Amino acid sequence: MTHQTQRHAAGWKLENSYKALPDKFYAELELNKVTSPEIVTINEDLANSLGLDVKELQSKDGLNVLAGNSIPDDATPIAQAYAGHQFGNFTMLGDGRALLIGEQITPDGDRFDIQLKGSGRTPYSRGGDGRAALGPMLREYIVSEAMYALGIPTSRSLAVLKTGDPVYREVELEGAILTRVASSHLRVGTFEYAFKWGTKKDLQALADYAIDRHFAYIDPGKNKYLSLFQEVMKRQANLVAKWQLVGFIHGVMNTDNVTISGESIDYGPCAFMDSYDPKTVFSSIDVQGRYAYGNQPSITGWNLARFAETLLPLLHEDQSKAVEMAQEELYRFSDLYHANWLNGMRSKLGIFTGEQQDVSLIEDLLHLMEEHEADYTNTFRALTFEKFEGMKLFESKEFNDWYKRWQERLENQTESKQSINQLMQENNPAVIPRNHRVEEALKAAVEKGDYSVMDQLVCVLSDPYAHSDEQEPYTTLPEPSAKPYVTYCGT
Repeated sequence: MTHQTQRHAAGWKLENSYKALPDKFYAELELNKVTSPEIVTINEDLANSLGLDVKELQSKDGLNVLAGNSIPDDATPIAQAYAGHQFGNFTMLGDGRALLIGEQITPDGDRFDIQLKGSGRTPYSRGGDGRAALGPMLREYIVSEAMYALGIPTSRSLAVLKTGDPVYREVELEGAILTRVASSHLRVGTFEYAFKWGTKKDLQALADYAIDRHFAYIDPGKNKYLSLFQEVMKRQANLVAKWQLVGFIHGVMNTDNVTISGESIDYGPCAFMDSYDPKTVFSSIDVQGRYAYGNQPSITGWNLARFAETLLPLLHEDQSKAVEMAQEELYRFSDLYHANWLNGMRSKLGIFTGEQQDVSLIEDLLHLMEEHEADYTNTFRALTFEKFEGMKLFESKEFNDWYKRWQERLENQTESKQSINQLMQENNPAVIPRNHRVEEALKAAVEKGDYSVMDQLVCVLSDPYAHSDEQEPYTTLPEPSAKPYVTYCGT
Protein backbone atom coordinates (compact mmCIF):
# COMPACT_ATOMS: atom_id res chain seq x y z
CA MET A 1 0.00 0.00 0.00
CA THR A 2 1.50 3.34 -1.04
CA HIS A 3 0.87 6.79 0.35
CA GLN A 4 1.90 10.28 -0.56
CA THR A 5 4.33 11.38 2.15
CA GLN A 6 6.25 14.60 2.51
CA ARG A 7 8.70 16.40 4.69
CA HIS A 8 7.57 19.67 6.22
CA ALA A 9 8.37 21.94 9.12
CA ALA A 10 5.21 21.52 11.18
CA GLY A 11 6.99 19.51 13.87
CA TRP A 12 5.41 16.11 13.42
CA LYS A 13 7.22 13.43 15.41
CA LEU A 14 5.05 10.40 14.83
CA GLU A 15 5.32 6.80 15.88
CA ASN A 16 3.00 3.87 15.21
CA SER A 17 3.20 1.66 18.28
CA TYR A 18 -0.36 0.39 17.71
CA LYS A 19 0.89 -1.42 14.60
CA ALA A 20 2.92 -3.73 16.81
CA LEU A 21 -0.37 -5.46 17.61
CA PRO A 22 -1.59 -8.34 15.41
CA ASP A 23 -2.83 -6.99 12.09
CA LYS A 24 -6.43 -8.03 12.83
CA PHE A 25 -6.64 -4.96 15.09
CA TYR A 26 -6.35 -2.45 12.23
CA ALA A 27 -6.45 -1.91 8.51
CA GLU A 28 -3.93 0.17 6.58
CA LEU A 29 -5.63 2.84 4.52
CA GLU A 30 -5.25 4.61 1.25
CA LEU A 31 -5.82 8.33 1.52
CA ASN A 32 -9.24 9.68 0.50
CA LYS A 33 -8.29 13.10 -0.78
CA VAL A 34 -10.56 16.12 -0.60
CA THR A 35 -10.94 18.88 -3.16
CA SER A 36 -10.12 22.19 -1.49
CA PRO A 37 -9.37 22.03 2.23
CA GLU A 38 -9.69 25.22 4.23
CA ILE A 39 -8.96 25.78 7.92
CA VAL A 40 -11.99 26.87 9.93
CA THR A 41 -10.42 26.89 13.38
CA ILE A 42 -7.15 25.74 14.90
CA ASN A 43 -6.26 25.21 18.56
CA GLU A 44 -3.01 27.10 19.02
CA ASP A 45 -2.45 26.16 22.67
CA LEU A 46 -2.92 22.47 21.95
CA ALA A 47 -0.71 22.65 18.87
CA ASN A 48 2.08 24.22 20.90
CA SER A 49 1.82 21.58 23.62
CA LEU A 50 2.10 18.88 20.96
CA GLY A 51 5.27 20.47 19.61
CA LEU A 52 3.61 21.63 16.39
CA ASP A 53 4.14 24.92 14.60
CA VAL A 54 0.77 26.62 14.10
CA LYS A 55 1.97 28.68 11.15
CA GLU A 56 3.28 25.60 9.37
CA LEU A 57 0.06 23.69 10.09
CA GLN A 58 -1.78 26.39 8.17
CA SER A 59 0.60 26.24 5.22
CA LYS A 60 -0.28 24.24 2.12
CA ASP A 61 1.73 21.23 3.32
CA GLY A 62 0.32 21.40 6.82
CA LEU A 63 -3.21 21.78 5.56
CA ASN A 64 -2.86 18.72 3.33
CA VAL A 65 -1.92 16.61 6.35
CA LEU A 66 -4.92 17.80 8.35
CA ALA A 67 -7.12 17.12 5.32
CA GLY A 68 -5.82 13.59 4.81
CA ASN A 69 -4.44 14.49 1.39
CA SER A 70 -0.90 13.58 2.43
CA ILE A 71 0.87 12.24 5.48
CA PRO A 72 4.12 13.13 7.25
CA ASP A 73 7.19 10.99 6.71
CA ASP A 74 7.20 7.67 8.59
CA ALA A 75 3.45 7.82 9.24
CA THR A 76 1.17 4.95 8.26
CA PRO A 77 -2.54 5.78 8.24
CA ILE A 78 -4.72 3.09 9.76
CA ALA A 79 -8.30 2.51 10.90
CA GLN A 80 -8.74 0.62 14.15
CA ALA A 81 -11.02 -2.39 14.49
CA TYR A 82 -13.33 -2.71 17.48
CA ALA A 83 -16.77 -3.92 18.45
CA GLY A 84 -19.31 -2.62 20.94
CA HIS A 85 -22.59 -2.89 22.74
CA GLN A 86 -24.76 -0.18 21.22
CA PHE A 87 -27.80 0.43 23.40
CA GLY A 88 -27.18 -3.04 24.82
CA ASN A 89 -26.83 -4.83 21.45
CA PHE A 90 -23.46 -6.27 20.45
CA THR A 91 -22.11 -5.56 16.96
CA MET A 92 -18.90 -5.37 14.96
CA LEU A 93 -17.72 -1.78 14.45
CA GLY A 94 -14.40 -0.04 13.77
CA ASP A 95 -13.24 3.37 12.57
CA GLY A 96 -15.77 3.87 9.81
CA ARG A 97 -14.90 7.50 9.14
CA ALA A 98 -11.61 8.09 10.89
CA LEU A 99 -7.95 7.79 10.00
CA LEU A 100 -5.25 7.45 12.64
CA ILE A 101 -2.15 9.23 11.32
CA GLY A 102 0.01 8.06 14.20
CA GLU A 103 1.07 8.94 17.72
CA GLN A 104 2.68 12.33 18.22
CA ILE A 105 5.55 12.38 20.71
CA THR A 106 5.45 15.75 22.45
CA PRO A 107 8.43 17.80 23.67
CA ASP A 108 7.63 16.45 27.16
CA GLY A 109 7.78 12.87 25.91
CA ASP A 110 4.05 12.23 26.08
CA ARG A 111 2.25 10.21 23.40
CA PHE A 112 -1.04 11.25 21.76
CA ASP A 113 -3.07 9.72 18.96
CA ILE A 114 -3.65 12.07 16.02
CA GLN A 115 -6.87 11.07 14.30
CA LEU A 116 -8.70 12.62 11.37
CA LYS A 117 -12.46 12.28 11.84
CA GLY A 118 -14.47 12.51 8.64
CA SER A 119 -11.53 11.49 6.45
CA GLY A 120 -13.39 9.04 4.21
CA ARG A 121 -14.33 5.40 3.83
CA THR A 122 -12.50 2.54 5.55
CA PRO A 123 -13.04 -1.23 5.57
CA TYR A 124 -15.25 -0.65 8.63
CA SER A 125 -17.58 1.96 7.08
CA ARG A 126 -20.51 -0.45 6.79
CA GLY A 127 -22.04 1.32 3.82
CA GLY A 128 -21.36 4.85 5.08
CA ASP A 129 -19.47 7.47 3.12
CA GLY A 130 -16.86 7.97 5.85
CA ARG A 131 -17.36 11.71 5.78
CA ALA A 132 -18.61 14.24 8.31
CA ALA A 133 -20.55 17.49 8.15
CA LEU A 134 -19.25 20.83 9.38
CA GLY A 135 -21.79 21.34 12.19
CA PRO A 136 -21.10 18.13 14.16
CA MET A 137 -17.33 18.61 13.84
CA LEU A 138 -17.56 22.16 15.19
CA ARG A 139 -19.80 20.87 17.97
CA GLU A 140 -17.15 18.35 19.04
CA TYR A 141 -14.52 21.09 18.94
CA ILE A 142 -16.56 23.37 21.20
CA VAL A 143 -17.66 20.74 23.72
CA SER A 144 -14.40 18.80 23.97
CA GLU A 145 -12.42 21.97 24.62
CA ALA A 146 -15.01 23.09 27.18
CA MET A 147 -14.69 19.73 28.93
CA TYR A 148 -10.91 20.12 29.02
CA ALA A 149 -11.25 23.57 30.58
CA LEU A 150 -13.66 22.16 33.17
CA GLY A 151 -10.93 19.75 34.26
CA ILE A 152 -12.60 16.63 32.86
CA PRO A 153 -10.43 13.98 31.16
CA THR A 154 -11.22 14.20 27.46
CA SER A 155 -10.05 13.83 23.91
CA ARG A 156 -9.30 17.23 22.44
CA SER A 157 -9.67 19.03 19.13
CA LEU A 158 -6.68 20.37 17.25
CA ALA A 159 -8.43 21.72 14.16
CA VAL A 160 -11.55 21.72 12.03
CA LEU A 161 -11.36 22.28 8.29
CA LYS A 162 -13.83 22.37 5.45
CA THR A 163 -13.12 19.85 2.70
CA GLY A 164 -14.68 21.70 -0.20
CA ASP A 165 -16.82 18.62 -0.89
CA PRO A 166 -20.48 18.18 0.04
CA VAL A 167 -21.85 15.36 2.19
CA TYR A 168 -25.35 14.08 1.76
CA ARG A 169 -27.63 13.24 4.64
CA GLU A 170 -31.25 14.28 4.42
CA VAL A 171 -29.94 17.40 2.72
CA GLU A 172 -26.65 18.50 1.20
CA LEU A 173 -24.18 19.73 3.84
CA GLU A 174 -20.66 21.13 3.86
CA GLY A 175 -18.06 18.43 4.45
CA ALA A 176 -15.52 18.81 7.24
CA ILE A 177 -12.70 16.99 9.02
CA LEU A 178 -11.85 17.25 12.71
CA THR A 179 -8.34 16.52 13.96
CA ARG A 180 -8.87 14.70 17.25
CA VAL A 181 -6.15 14.24 19.86
CA ALA A 182 -6.42 11.51 22.51
CA SER A 183 -4.19 9.62 24.91
CA SER A 184 -5.28 6.64 22.82
CA HIS A 185 -8.36 5.30 21.10
CA LEU A 186 -8.32 2.00 22.98
CA ARG A 187 -11.87 1.19 24.00
CA VAL A 188 -13.81 -1.42 25.92
CA GLY A 189 -15.06 -2.27 22.44
CA THR A 190 -11.49 -3.01 21.32
CA PHE A 191 -11.29 -5.69 24.00
CA GLU A 192 -14.74 -7.00 23.08
CA TYR A 193 -13.52 -7.37 19.49
CA ALA A 194 -10.41 -9.28 20.62
CA PHE A 195 -12.43 -11.51 22.94
CA LYS A 196 -15.03 -12.32 20.26
CA TRP A 197 -12.88 -12.73 17.15
CA GLY A 198 -9.30 -13.08 18.34
CA THR A 199 -7.27 -15.74 20.12
CA LYS A 200 -6.20 -15.63 23.72
CA LYS A 201 -2.78 -14.60 22.43
CA ASP A 202 -4.36 -11.65 20.57
CA LEU A 203 -6.27 -10.62 23.70
CA GLN A 204 -3.12 -10.84 25.79
CA ALA A 205 -1.19 -8.72 23.27
CA LEU A 206 -3.89 -6.04 23.46
CA ALA A 207 -3.95 -6.09 27.26
CA ASP A 208 -0.16 -5.86 27.44
CA TYR A 209 -0.22 -2.93 25.02
CA ALA A 210 -2.86 -1.13 27.09
CA ILE A 211 -0.79 -1.62 30.23
CA ASP A 212 2.40 -0.39 28.57
CA ARG A 213 0.64 2.63 27.13
CA HIS A 214 -1.47 3.76 30.08
CA PHE A 215 -0.54 1.86 33.21
CA ALA A 216 3.20 1.24 33.10
CA TYR A 217 3.27 1.62 36.89
CA ILE A 218 1.33 -1.63 37.41
CA ASP A 219 3.29 -4.08 39.58
CA PRO A 220 4.33 -6.97 37.30
CA GLY A 221 4.65 -9.20 40.35
CA LYS A 222 0.88 -9.16 40.81
CA ASN A 223 -1.91 -10.31 38.49
CA LYS A 224 -1.36 -7.49 36.02
CA TYR A 225 -4.60 -8.14 34.14
CA LEU A 226 -6.62 -7.84 37.32
CA SER A 227 -4.67 -4.66 38.03
CA LEU A 228 -5.54 -3.43 34.54
CA PHE A 229 -9.23 -3.85 35.28
CA GLN A 230 -8.86 -2.12 38.63
CA GLU A 231 -7.12 0.87 37.06
CA VAL A 232 -9.65 1.25 34.26
CA MET A 233 -12.48 1.03 36.79
CA LYS A 234 -10.89 3.76 38.92
CA ARG A 235 -10.57 6.07 35.94
CA GLN A 236 -14.11 5.47 34.77
CA ALA A 237 -15.48 6.03 38.29
CA ASN A 238 -13.62 9.34 38.40
CA LEU A 239 -14.75 10.31 34.91
CA VAL A 240 -18.47 9.72 35.31
CA ALA A 241 -18.43 11.46 38.70
CA LYS A 242 -16.95 14.53 37.02
CA TRP A 243 -19.69 14.36 34.38
CA GLN A 244 -22.36 14.29 37.04
CA LEU A 245 -20.81 17.16 38.95
CA VAL A 246 -21.16 19.57 36.01
CA GLY A 247 -24.43 18.21 34.62
CA PHE A 248 -22.93 16.71 31.47
CA ILE A 249 -24.91 14.09 29.57
CA HIS A 250 -22.88 12.03 27.10
CA GLY A 251 -25.90 10.69 25.27
CA VAL A 252 -24.37 7.57 23.73
CA MET A 253 -22.53 5.55 26.38
CA ASN A 254 -22.01 2.49 24.20
CA THR A 255 -19.00 0.33 25.06
CA ASP A 256 -17.18 1.54 21.95
CA ASN A 257 -17.26 5.02 23.51
CA VAL A 258 -15.70 3.89 26.81
CA THR A 259 -11.96 4.50 26.73
CA ILE A 260 -9.34 2.48 28.57
CA SER A 261 -7.50 5.75 29.32
CA GLY A 262 -10.53 7.17 31.16
CA GLU A 263 -11.04 10.06 28.74
CA SER A 264 -14.39 11.29 27.43
CA ILE A 265 -14.68 10.58 23.74
CA ASP A 266 -17.16 10.97 20.87
CA TYR A 267 -19.27 14.08 21.34
CA GLY A 268 -22.31 13.20 19.27
CA PRO A 269 -25.69 13.74 20.98
CA CYS A 270 -24.12 15.16 24.14
CA ALA A 271 -25.38 18.22 25.99
CA PHE A 272 -25.34 19.96 29.37
CA MET A 273 -28.37 19.95 31.63
CA ASP A 274 -30.14 23.20 32.44
CA SER A 275 -32.94 22.44 34.94
CA TYR A 276 -31.91 19.65 37.29
CA ASP A 277 -33.72 16.44 36.44
CA PRO A 278 -32.06 13.00 36.66
CA LYS A 279 -34.33 11.79 33.83
CA THR A 280 -32.91 14.32 31.36
CA VAL A 281 -32.21 12.88 27.90
CA PHE A 282 -31.23 14.91 24.85
CA SER A 283 -30.42 12.24 22.27
CA SER A 284 -33.02 11.73 19.56
CA ILE A 285 -32.30 7.98 19.46
CA ASP A 286 -32.34 7.30 23.21
CA VAL A 287 -36.11 6.89 23.33
CA GLN A 288 -36.00 4.61 26.40
CA GLY A 289 -33.76 6.94 28.41
CA ARG A 290 -31.04 4.31 28.77
CA TYR A 291 -28.35 7.00 28.88
CA ALA A 292 -30.25 9.61 30.88
CA TYR A 293 -28.24 11.79 33.28
CA GLY A 294 -29.26 9.79 36.34
CA ASN A 295 -28.39 6.48 34.67
CA GLN A 296 -24.83 7.35 33.69
CA PRO A 297 -23.16 5.87 36.80
CA SER A 298 -25.02 2.55 36.56
CA ILE A 299 -24.41 2.33 32.81
CA THR A 300 -20.71 2.86 33.46
CA GLY A 301 -20.86 -0.12 35.81
CA TRP A 302 -22.64 -2.14 33.11
CA ASN A 303 -19.98 -1.21 30.55
CA LEU A 304 -17.23 -2.19 32.98
CA ALA A 305 -18.90 -5.58 33.44
CA ARG A 306 -18.57 -6.10 29.68
CA PHE A 307 -14.90 -5.17 29.96
CA ALA A 308 -14.43 -7.64 32.81
CA GLU A 309 -15.94 -10.40 30.67
CA THR A 310 -13.29 -9.89 28.01
CA LEU A 311 -10.48 -10.24 30.56
CA LEU A 312 -11.69 -13.54 32.06
CA PRO A 313 -9.30 -15.72 30.01
CA LEU A 314 -6.39 -13.64 31.34
CA LEU A 315 -7.46 -13.39 34.98
CA HIS A 316 -7.25 -17.10 35.82
CA GLU A 317 -7.05 -20.44 34.03
CA ASP A 318 -10.07 -21.62 36.04
CA GLN A 319 -13.03 -19.73 34.56
CA SER A 320 -15.13 -19.95 37.72
CA LYS A 321 -12.24 -18.46 39.68
CA ALA A 322 -11.82 -15.73 37.04
CA VAL A 323 -15.52 -14.87 37.28
CA GLU A 324 -15.28 -14.69 41.05
CA MET A 325 -12.28 -12.35 40.84
CA ALA A 326 -14.03 -10.08 38.34
CA GLN A 327 -17.24 -9.93 40.34
CA GLU A 328 -15.37 -9.07 43.51
CA GLU A 329 -13.83 -6.06 41.77
CA LEU A 330 -17.06 -4.98 40.10
CA TYR A 331 -18.80 -4.83 43.47
CA ARG A 332 -16.38 -2.02 44.35
CA PHE A 333 -17.41 0.24 41.48
CA SER A 334 -20.45 1.76 43.16
CA ASP A 335 -18.44 2.76 46.22
CA LEU A 336 -15.61 4.12 44.06
CA TYR A 337 -17.99 6.24 42.03
CA HIS A 338 -19.91 7.46 45.09
CA ALA A 339 -16.71 8.48 46.87
CA ASN A 340 -15.62 10.55 43.85
CA TRP A 341 -19.04 12.13 43.48
CA LEU A 342 -19.46 12.83 47.21
CA ASN A 343 -16.05 14.48 47.48
CA GLY A 344 -16.88 16.61 44.45
CA MET A 345 -20.25 17.63 45.84
CA ARG A 346 -18.70 18.55 49.17
CA SER A 347 -16.29 20.83 47.33
CA LYS A 348 -19.16 22.43 45.42
CA LEU A 349 -20.74 23.27 48.79
CA GLY A 350 -17.50 24.47 50.41
CA ILE A 351 -17.12 21.43 52.65
CA PHE A 352 -13.54 20.38 53.36
CA THR A 353 -14.04 17.33 55.56
CA GLY A 354 -16.50 14.46 55.56
CA GLU A 355 -19.35 13.97 58.00
CA GLN A 356 -22.21 11.48 57.86
CA GLN A 357 -24.82 14.23 57.51
CA ASP A 358 -23.30 15.42 54.22
CA VAL A 359 -25.09 12.83 52.09
CA SER A 360 -28.54 13.89 53.23
CA LEU A 361 -27.58 17.57 52.96
CA ILE A 362 -26.58 17.08 49.33
CA GLU A 363 -29.49 14.83 48.40
CA ASP A 364 -32.00 17.19 49.98
CA LEU A 365 -30.64 20.08 47.94
CA LEU A 366 -30.85 18.07 44.71
CA HIS A 367 -34.41 17.06 45.55
CA LEU A 368 -35.38 20.71 46.04
CA MET A 369 -33.67 21.64 42.78
CA GLU A 370 -35.63 18.98 40.93
CA GLU A 371 -38.90 19.97 42.58
CA HIS A 372 -38.45 23.65 41.70
CA GLU A 373 -36.90 22.99 38.26
CA ALA A 374 -33.83 24.94 39.29
CA ASP A 375 -30.95 25.40 36.88
CA TYR A 376 -28.14 23.08 37.92
CA THR A 377 -25.14 25.28 37.17
CA ASN A 378 -26.69 28.55 38.28
CA THR A 379 -27.92 27.11 41.58
CA PHE A 380 -24.40 26.25 42.68
CA ARG A 381 -23.15 29.54 41.29
CA ALA A 382 -25.75 31.39 43.36
CA LEU A 383 -24.73 29.45 46.48
CA THR A 384 -21.10 30.35 45.83
CA PHE A 385 -21.77 34.08 45.78
CA GLU A 386 -24.92 34.03 47.93
CA LYS A 387 -26.95 35.81 45.28
CA PHE A 388 -30.44 34.39 45.53
CA GLU A 389 -32.49 36.50 43.16
CA GLY A 390 -34.49 35.27 40.19
CA MET A 391 -35.01 31.59 41.06
CA LYS A 392 -38.19 30.32 42.67
CA LEU A 393 -36.16 27.68 44.54
CA PHE A 394 -34.71 30.37 46.76
CA GLU A 395 -38.14 31.75 47.67
CA SER A 396 -39.32 28.49 49.22
CA LYS A 397 -39.46 27.75 52.94
CA GLU A 398 -37.84 24.37 52.28
CA PHE A 399 -34.77 26.07 50.83
CA ASN A 400 -34.53 28.45 53.78
CA ASP A 401 -34.57 25.47 56.12
CA TRP A 402 -31.92 23.73 54.02
CA TYR A 403 -29.80 26.88 53.92
CA LYS A 404 -29.72 27.05 57.74
CA ARG A 405 -28.52 23.42 57.90
CA TRP A 406 -25.84 24.17 55.33
CA GLN A 407 -24.58 27.20 57.21
CA GLU A 408 -24.42 25.21 60.44
CA ARG A 409 -22.39 22.57 58.61
CA LEU A 410 -19.95 25.19 57.33
CA GLU A 411 -19.59 26.72 60.77
CA ASN A 412 -18.43 23.35 62.12
CA GLN A 413 -15.29 23.70 59.99
CA THR A 414 -12.09 25.46 60.97
CA GLU A 415 -11.58 26.93 57.48
CA SER A 416 -12.24 30.63 56.95
CA LYS A 417 -15.13 31.99 54.92
CA GLN A 418 -12.60 33.10 52.34
CA SER A 419 -11.23 29.54 52.00
CA ILE A 420 -14.73 28.12 51.75
CA ASN A 421 -15.66 30.59 49.03
CA GLN A 422 -12.46 29.90 47.13
CA LEU A 423 -13.13 26.15 47.22
CA MET A 424 -16.62 26.73 45.85
CA GLN A 425 -15.40 29.06 43.09
CA GLU A 426 -12.87 26.44 42.01
CA ASN A 427 -15.55 23.73 41.76
CA ASN A 428 -18.62 25.58 40.50
CA PRO A 429 -18.19 26.84 36.95
CA ALA A 430 -19.65 30.16 35.94
CA VAL A 431 -20.25 28.91 32.42
CA ILE A 432 -20.89 25.65 30.58
CA PRO A 433 -21.55 25.12 26.87
CA ARG A 434 -25.24 25.90 27.21
CA ASN A 435 -27.18 24.24 24.45
CA HIS A 436 -28.73 27.41 23.04
CA ARG A 437 -25.32 29.09 22.92
CA VAL A 438 -23.77 26.11 21.11
CA GLU A 439 -26.63 26.08 18.60
CA GLU A 440 -26.30 29.83 18.11
CA ALA A 441 -22.60 29.41 17.29
CA LEU A 442 -23.19 26.47 14.95
CA LYS A 443 -25.99 28.26 13.09
CA ALA A 444 -23.82 31.33 12.48
CA ALA A 445 -20.92 29.17 11.29
CA VAL A 446 -22.82 26.71 9.10
CA GLU A 447 -25.49 28.99 7.63
CA LYS A 448 -23.59 32.27 7.39
CA GLY A 449 -19.91 31.33 7.43
CA ASP A 450 -19.55 33.53 10.53
CA TYR A 451 -17.16 31.91 13.00
CA SER A 452 -16.88 34.89 15.33
CA VAL A 453 -19.79 33.66 17.49
CA MET A 454 -18.08 30.30 17.97
CA ASP A 455 -14.68 31.87 18.61
CA GLN A 456 -16.14 34.07 21.33
CA LEU A 457 -17.96 31.13 22.90
CA VAL A 458 -14.82 29.00 22.94
CA CYS A 459 -12.90 31.90 24.50
CA VAL A 460 -15.50 32.34 27.26
CA LEU A 461 -15.54 28.59 27.96
CA SER A 462 -11.74 28.35 28.14
CA ASP A 463 -11.68 29.56 31.76
CA PRO A 464 -15.02 28.47 33.27
CA TYR A 465 -13.99 29.12 36.88
CA ALA A 466 -12.95 32.74 36.28
CA HIS A 467 -16.39 34.13 37.24
CA SER A 468 -15.66 37.24 35.18
CA ASP A 469 -17.99 39.98 34.03
CA GLU A 470 -17.43 38.88 30.42
CA GLN A 471 -18.97 35.51 31.24
CA GLU A 472 -22.17 36.93 32.68
CA PRO A 473 -24.17 36.99 29.40
CA TYR A 474 -23.34 33.29 28.92
CA THR A 475 -24.96 32.29 32.20
CA THR A 476 -28.48 33.15 31.07
CA LEU A 477 -31.01 30.46 30.24
CA PRO A 478 -32.70 29.94 26.88
CA GLU A 479 -36.12 31.34 26.16
CA PRO A 480 -38.93 28.97 27.19
CA SER A 481 -39.86 26.52 24.43
CA ALA A 482 -42.73 24.10 23.97
CA LYS A 483 -40.30 21.63 22.39
CA PRO A 484 -37.57 19.92 24.42
CA TYR A 485 -33.99 20.33 23.23
CA VAL A 486 -32.93 17.39 21.05
CA THR A 487 -29.48 16.39 19.82
CA TYR A 488 -28.53 14.01 17.04
CA CYS A 489 -25.62 11.68 16.32
CA GLY A 490 -23.23 13.53 14.05
CA THR A 491 -22.98 11.21 11.06
